[in-house]
Amino acid sequence: MTKNAFRCGFIAVVGRPNVGKSTLINTILGSKVSIVTPKPQTTRHRILGVDSHDDYQAIYIDTPGIHRQANKAMNRLMNRTAANALIDADLVLFMTEANRWTPEDEDVLKRLESVNAPVVALLNKIDRVHPKEILLAALATMSERRKFAEVIPISARRRDGLAALDELVPGYLPESEPLFPEDMVTDRSKDFRAAEVVREKLTLALRQEIPYGLTVQIERFETDENGVAIHAVIWVEKDSQKGIVVGKGGGLLKKIGRAARLELKDEYGVPVHLEMWVKVKDNWADSERDLLRLGYESP
Repeated sequence: MTKNAFRCGFIAVVGRPNVGKSTLINTILGSKVSIVTPKPQTTRHRILGVDSHDDYQAIYIDTPGIHRQANKAMNRLMNRTAANALIDADLVLFMTEANRWTPEDEDVLKRLESVNAPVVALLNKIDRVHPKEILLAALATMSERRKFAEVIPISARRRDGLAALDELVPGYLPESEPLFPEDMVTDRSKDFRAAEVVREKLTLALRQEIPYGLTVQIERFETDENGVAIHAVIWVEKDSQKGIVVGKGGGLLKKIGRAARLELKDEYGVPVHLEMWVKVKDNWADSERDLLRLGYESP
């Protein structure tokens, strides 16, 4: 590799659901390209986060969490999306929690056996591990699971350990011209972001089982001198879910809409007019045809 040559490549961030992948990418970029909630399966799409520097461009691939309970078409599609990201990667970041190892972590590790790219293990949430001896033991155990290029303890939320990660990343990228403009942070459009922000607010506001049965589709996204006008449809799988999402007297939907509108206003820097409707599409999450119509991509 030529000294001082520009480098550019893809970095797949993989792991089981809810391990901190989106938080890591958002923290590295200093920008919210992926929504984050405490609930598993928040990330459903392949999202690129572009980190541009004077001498390299790292393109992070945020992926859905790989999970073993793939009973519905959406879950199977999400698993394929995550697995497909490994094919394109020049470097793989395998994320786990420093104080927890699960059968789903083991599943992801097995998938990495066929990966040719270097794999760096990231033990996340080290701020929750006490005393220090427990963390040292976790690092030693992880090093025994396979031959990793590196094993790094981090806290994505608090930026602990990310300086070490930033330092090693460029060395794993191939010589290449940048693939994206230096001011571009993600490959996703504004209307995609709007749908994701609405879904994030829904996920945070609703009880555990409902978020997995809903998705958000933007039917209209228009910009003029007055700001941005967005018409969003919230699709649910059952009539009973519709009433829960709307809430008594429409109160919950108004609360969700207000939170989404304020975040989008801050992001776009202009006034945002957001209208939402809740509609029922029976069993949409188990129909690949419906998933494609609703904006999900089949790898």
